Amino acid sequence: MAMPRSSGFKVGMAIVIAVLAAIPKTAAQAPTLSIDPSRLPRLGTIDERFQSYNVEMVEVTGGRFWKPYRTSASAPSARGAGNAENVPAGVNPDHYAYRAPIDLSNRRLRILAAALAPAYLRVSGTWANSTYFAESDATPATPPDGFRAVLSRERWKSVIDFARAVSAEIVTSMAISPGVRDAAGRWRSDQARRLFAYTRSIGGRIAATEFMNEPTLAAMGRAPKGYDAAAYGRDFKAFVAFIRASEPDVIVLGPGSIGETTGSQSPPQSSSDFLRTRDLLAASGPGIDAFSYHHYGALSQRCSGIPGQTTPEAALSESWLKSTEQTLSFYRSLRDEFAPDKPMWLTETAEAACGGNPWASTFLDTFRYLDQLGRLARAGVQMVAHNTLAASDYGLLDETTLRPRPDYWAALLWRRLMGTTVLDAGVHDGVHLYAHCRRGVRGAVTLLAINTDRTAAAMLRLPTASERYTLSADHLQSTGVKLNGTVLELGPNDDLPPLAAVTSPPGSIEIRPATIVFLTVGDAKNPACA
Repeated sequence: MAMPRSSGFKVGMAIVIAVLAAIPKTAAQAPTLSIDPSRLPRLGTIDERFQSYNVEMVEVTGGRFWKPYRTSASAPSARGAGNAENVPAGVNPDHYAYRAPIDLSNRRLRILAAALAPAYLRVSGTWANSTYFAESDATPATPPDGFRAVLSRERWKSVIDFARAVSAEIVTSMAISPGVRDAAGRWRSDQARRLFAYTRSIGGRIAATEFMNEPTLAAMGRAPKGYDAAAYGRDFKAFVAFIRASEPDVIVLGPGSIGETTGSQSPPQSSSDFLRTRDLLAASGPGIDAFSYHHYGALSQRCSGIPGQTTPEAALSESWLKSTEQTLSFYRSLRDEFAPDKPMWLTETAEAACGGNPWASTFLDTFRYLDQLGRLARAGVQMVAHNTLAASDYGLLDETTLRPRPDYWAALLWRRLMGTTVLDAGVHDGVHLYAHCRRGVRGAVTLLAINTDRTAAAMLRLPTASERYTLSADHLQSTGVKLNGTVLELGPNDDLPPLAAVTSPPGSIEIRPATIVFLTVGDAKNPACA
């Protein structure tokens, strides 16, 4: 027979129940994922320059680029400035602001870029399609007919000097506007020949090149009116013939397309302006050494004209993050059909096209940045070039101060900890997990665990001790980031801070909500890492 309960007992139990209900879900309540780093099998390898970046051609020449959302009152005036009217065709000019040429000799810029070495430095973009390379040290004041901008020899030399200083290999693309064409509209190699010859003459090297930037958007890129797949195929064959005869060591990339999947958006174009990659590849035939493509998950709010196309609320969602794989799948199917077994390079990518959304410069985008690297390395993509190093809202560095943004600190940790041998950590619910052999440490393994859940922790159990590097922020749209609770910032002489780890004993490790954790296991003794 049950004992009667007093009213005081009932009140006490009610209070206990209420208190327990108010306690947030803890890591102890989350499912635990057990991983043995010593047994993770090898998937493949990536290029040592896998993690790379873009400096847009318009940054080198100076000109109008995507206007940051918080434009400084001291931003340079475009009055009387060279290349000030050079903007892509068919896009609202109000989206752009003039910027002076980037100072590639800047000490801070070089220190921060060198810390990401080795890398590929891609100097291209829509503006490169119509940029004239000067014939001599005397730079014309205005672009010749058929061009929209002028690249001086001095500015190109600054690119070569920068690349040498930061251990980067140069990737670029050719001008394809009416100024490089004969009377019949066919592409001529004069400009390309001059660029390569000058580069060699001062001890530089172009490692790889695309024929043009984003041929699927040929009209926006200032191609001749009515430019179609047949014209592209004709020109691409002439370009490949030039490279094979004159620059046989240069990697030919192509096609560098964008905009054909729901996960790869571009500025609006009429259907008659958009060219399909399948048609371009069918017309151009063989010739590429690596299959290149571009990916942006969406258009930024500055130029989409589609309210809510992407939002901060969706920035950690699986539908947003998996767009990387959707785009890869689309272009990989074309690679398999037209260029089987060629390596794949993602030569331009960022949070969103048109300079990025306001949160591209915050910790919120770091989840996409690292998850994208993890997914693509696992899929065998050999190079990923973030757009940009230091321009507009999606730059790794603030374009005015050149101080690191959260994505830069994430890039630095990736560079220090993730090696070129990719391991299979599996696909799991509750946490995105990637594994590589640790860079520079024989037998060691690095795990990258990304918890995109904003409220629930995840648990990871390891059989051996590990060194933990946890990235977090006071709030997701913070422009600062913490490593193991300490704010990351440059020292007084632009010294990089120590990236100190916290030792975790064998057993369970909590991955708190909306945090990113690198875990290095020095004693893994994984045979794939030997």
